[in-house]
Amino acid sequence: MNKTKLSLFILSLFMFNLLFAQETTTSSIPNQTSFFAELGGPGILFSANIDRRFTKSNLGVGGRIGIGFVTDEFGDTYNYEPKSILTLPVQLNYIFGKPNSVHSFEVGAGVTFTGKKIDLFSYNDTKFQSAFATASFMYRRQPADGGFSWRLGFTPIISGSYVQPSGGVSIGYNF
Repeated sequence: MNKTKLSLFILSLFMFNLLFAQETTTSSIPNQTSFFAELGGPGILFSANIDRRFTKSNLGVGGRIGIGFVTDEFGDTYNYEPKSILTLPVQLNYIFGKPNSVHSFEVGAGVTFTGKKIDLFSYNDTKFQSAFATASFMYRRQPADGGFSWRLGFTPIISGSYVQPSGGVSIGYNF
């Protein structure tokens, strides 16, 4: 494992620890944690994610980690069998908005790791790789006291100098 992959792996473990770290307080802050299923987005095809604020608010700095899959569209020419490949999207994000409003805007950046090196963009000039840079610019509708939420937005995927425009839509539950 080279130094870049090792440092990205350590960063994802650190993010995972921060997302699930619990503080012992008597009061709970609603809407600080979100679980959602996403079509498109940083998970590339489909992912299940957990998102947590690092502040004692439903807004501000946070992060997300998920697990998903993408279908490998390239197989042996004579024996084509599409295969699902595991994806692991990890992002830091910031949610802008008014504290008691259901409307908010999310801006995020991170990395999506894949279980196998793939050529995501199907172009001859790109190389097979197992990590892609991601960004997210999402509208979020989340009740101030928790409950059903949804997100919709622009989620480009970056491979070297190539940026693939993409979108994402998700539904979930905030608690």
